[in-house]
Amino acid sequence: MTTATNTPEDQGFRLSQLIYDTRYRSITIQVIAMLAFMLIAAFLIRNTIINLSALGKDIDFGFLFNRAAYDINQQIIPYTSDDPHWRAALVGLLNTLLIAILGCTLATVIGVVAGVLRLSKNWLTAKIMTVYVESFRNIPVLLWILAFMAVLSEGLPAPRAFRGEDPAASMWFWDSVAVTNRGTYVPAPVWGSGSSVVVIAFLLSLLGIWAFGKWSNRHFEETGQHLPNFWIKLGILIVPSVLVYFVMGRPVSLSYPELKGFNFDGGLHMRNSMLALWLALSFYTGSFIAEIVRSGILAISKGQTEAAFALGLRPSWTMNLVILPQALRVIIPPLISQYLNLTKNSSLALAVGYMDLRSTLGGTTLNTTGRELECMLLMMLIYLIVSLIISSGMNIYNKSVKLKER
Repeated sequence: MTTATNTPEDQGFRLSQLIYDTRYRSITIQVIAMLAFMLIAAFLIRNTIINLSALGKDIDFGFLFNRAAYDINQQIIPYTSDDPHWRAALVGLLNTLLIAILGCTLATVIGVVAGVLRLSKNWLTAKIMTVYVESFRNIPVLLWILAFMAVLSEGLPAPRAFRGEDPAASMWFWDSVAVTNRGTYVPAPVWGSGSSVVVIAFLLSLLGIWAFGKWSNRHFEETGQHLPNFWIKLGILIVPSVLVYFVMGRPVSLSYPELKGFNFDGGLHMRNSMLALWLALSFYTGSFIAEIVRSGILAISKGQTEAAFALGLRPSWTMNLVILPQALRVIIPPLISQYLNLTKNSSLALAVGYMDLRSTLGGTTLNTTGRELECMLLMMLIYLIVSLIISSGMNIYNKSVKLKER
């Protein structure tokens, strides 16, 4: 005896499934949201074009190839007022990147040191770091930039004081560095024939340090033997470059600052505007990084430290080999945000006269050409790309230190 089972026939796809079927509902919502966004964007763009046309303007980026006709006081690449606006914007971008790189580096050093010292058992040291962190975190960064600028401009001697008018005015580091109210003058490298070989040797030394660090970590994991990594890396950095330097006949020399007339000549001139912006952003961001480092260390169980001490590890080894590697998984994600904030806060450079991207493309170029929309769009796009590059690089590093589960 056979029994027949009635199964509902497949009725095919119906439009009602886009709303009532959970398999399609999420896709339907996303498509509707995307269409709504595109319609709103098209409406705003259309209105902008119509309003610009009514004012006799059109969207045109041809102004970038016109003569800039203004000077930039801080330059990494050669630039004159006869160069086009795009080169002026490039100079401003390089100045922004310079502050971002120097600021992130110094802020990280300050933040790590301050964060670790805040956990010190020495009461005075911990309190001093607490005062630093709370002072810088709770005062706007613009005020710190202006404060550093005032100290550098008003608290340092004028160049003429180095003629003997002020006994306190003297050059540092064997008369090679002059710190004045017009800026700091340091020795500048002079690249001769064969200097590129020295630079290549230095870059290869950095690559060698990275390779040795990877091998040293594997060696430690396999054998438990801790090598003097610092001295070995220092030797890899210095010895090959020095040997190549002498073999090539000393192709790199230094130009030292000398007092001529009412100012110093020669060497590398770091203006107070750059120093004030760099130091203010570094100390301000470093106070936030200090709290991130402190919270990351406190997130590690005290049992880890006690176990390391029980194995006979010294406190410095315990911090470097046990605590910090685990704390990095907590520290890196919020640290990315601080790097992004420092890079974007560099746009406050206009307050002290440092010519960055905001001061060139979004300042003088915008005012002289009248191309407000184009300049703003370009500046937003550049900041977006820079921020995405920083975020992507840090995310790659974050994945490399992330706990790898079996």
